[in-house]
Amino acid sequence: MNLADYLRRRRRLVDGALKRWIPAEDEFPPQVHKAMHYSLFAGGKRLRPILTLAAAEAAGGRTRDALPLACSLELIHTYSLIHDDLPSMDDDDLRRGKPTSHKVFGEAVAILAGDALLTEAFYLASRPDLMKGVPPRRRIQALWHLARAAGSLGMVGGQTVDILTQGRPADARTLEYIHTRKTGALIAASVAVGAVIGGAGLRSFRNLLAYGEKLGLAFQITDDLLDAEGDEKKLGKAVRKDPSKGKATYPALYGIPESRRKARRLVEEALARLKSFDRRANPLREIARFVLERTN
Repeated sequence: MNLADYLRRRRRLVDGALKRWIPAEDEFPPQVHKAMHYSLFAGGKRLRPILTLAAAEAAGGRTRDALPLACSLELIHTYSLIHDDLPSMDDDDLRRGKPTSHKVFGEAVAILAGDALLTEAFYLASRPDLMKGVPPRRRIQALWHLARAAGSLGMVGGQTVDILTQGRPADARTLEYIHTRKTGALIAASVAVGAVIGGAGLRSFRNLLAYGEKLGLAFQITDDLLDAEGDEKKLGKAVRKDPSKGKATYPALYGIPESRRKARRLVEEALARLKSFDRRANPLREIARFVLERTN
């Protein structure tokens, strides 16, 4: 399959749905809606919603049934980036090659835009007029995975430990905790949500969830490597900032060669979890390989 074409088509699908389902930029109050649109349509890869759609397909489900929850995952991801960039967090000036939300709209509106995106994610995921063909039990189970991954036992917990350990040596256990939650939890949930909506059986669901967990950690290790070696123009954000902030990273703890080996091993383990799936899982297979090769 042509992964670039698949990703392009799925990005268009997700973007079209997001534009239909979130409040318009000029809806009152326009300041917060403009800030929401600014960050949401700043050119992201849409990896998380695409994983949701691909997992639903791999499980034998329909893309359209998974689309609302796929969009919810992108809303949560975008909120996290807005808050992550704030002066009280990572204090970043650039995101995806553009000034960060707080640089354009001010800190207060940026915080509120992030809050609104998070809330909108759960509003969208629970809308009664969407996903009518999905049994209520599946919808509730998918929402459970989504909420758990976004909260203090997932992404928020990882970000908390990341902030509190800055400037202090981190051991392997702490580093893995940060990465599997700050980034990995939402990526794993993206796959889990798609698997649930797609109607995966217990064994298939466990394999897809394990795939997502391995992929999530591999993705963050690759992110660490890109910060250490990447091109700022390709990344659209500052590089080599992690060491200056005393952040816990895999290259800092293990070195670059071993970090690369760990990422490669995780991707191999993720792919092994897809052996029992047919060609409908090929997008998941290609996405896993892409994670190792990406330059942004």
